[in-house]
Amino acid sequence: MLIVSLIAFLISCLILVVSGSYLVKLLIKISSYLKLSEFIVAFILMAFSTSIPELFVGISSAMKGNPALSLGNVIGANILDLTIIIGIAALLGRGIRVKNPFIKKDSLMILLIASVPVVLMAVGKNLSRIDGMILVAIFIIYITHLFRERRELKTQFKEDNHNHIAFVFLLFIISLTVLFFSANFVVKYAKEMAIELSLPNMLIGLFLVSIGTTLPELVFETRAVLSRKGDLAVGDVMGSVVCNSTLVLGITAIISPITVISFPLFLTSAIFMMIIVFLFTIFIRSKSGLSITESIILILLYILFIIFEFYLKSKIF
Repeated sequence: MLIVSLIAFLISCLILVVSGSYLVKLLIKISSYLKLSEFIVAFILMAFSTSIPELFVGISSAMKGNPALSLGNVIGANILDLTIIIGIAALLGRGIRVKNPFIKKDSLMILLIASVPVVLMAVGKNLSRIDGMILVAIFIIYITHLFRERRELKTQFKEDNHNHIAFVFLLFIISLTVLFFSANFVVKYAKEMAIELSLPNMLIGLFLVSIGTTLPELVFETRAVLSRKGDLAVGDVMGSVVCNSTLVLGITAIISPITVISFPLFLTSAIFMMIIVFLFTIFIRSKSGLSITESIILILLYILFIIFEFYLKSKIF
């Protein structure tokens, strides 16, 4: 059974990578047609799209009475996005120079947004339905702020491009659908392998499931950087952190309040996440952007995170 789950997991990953790669090409076309800032398109369109697996895990785990899996998945996904995912993309691109001034400005706001669910969880020892509504409201407020601040970037379609644009959007929806279902199977078989290996739910979410759900971000950001679209990569990772920390956790908590059996496991992983978000913010706001050295530091932090969490697991369980 473990071998079957592993093979199915790898096939699902392959389909996900192919669909994700094609999605990047379509997104760049869409941004050029709409004449929108690449950062805005990456945040609103692609960041939400690549967060769909996390959202699906959240809704599914909440409906099955196991919302703690979603909490682990979100924390794990945020840590992966800000270390391994963006780190690998930056290494392949020999660093990422941030050109869009809005990115540096918004990085501070994202640091605050990522801390909200951690504070709510630490204060109440759970995320209640009211907390979930607060998180969803924060997501809506931030998106509204984003549109208002960048409204001067909006433009009308050209009349002679209507048919072509419609076709590109159709292909985008088809690719996104394939991405969604392949990510769904990645999560499904990752969970099966984790259960057979007798891993705790929090660790399942932190590692196996989060690895599966962040594959779209890895594909997108790597292709974006190699295409010299660094702002797309940074916009996607920042948008994913916001979507995961507010919309995903918010909807999950509204369906079923989130509590964790092992609060120390949550607390240590949450502290790691906030340290990484803080460092990422500092790196992005620097003049050189995300350098090779800083990318290596982020990757090494994830390795340290794995070692520490499994050491803690051995002491608790």
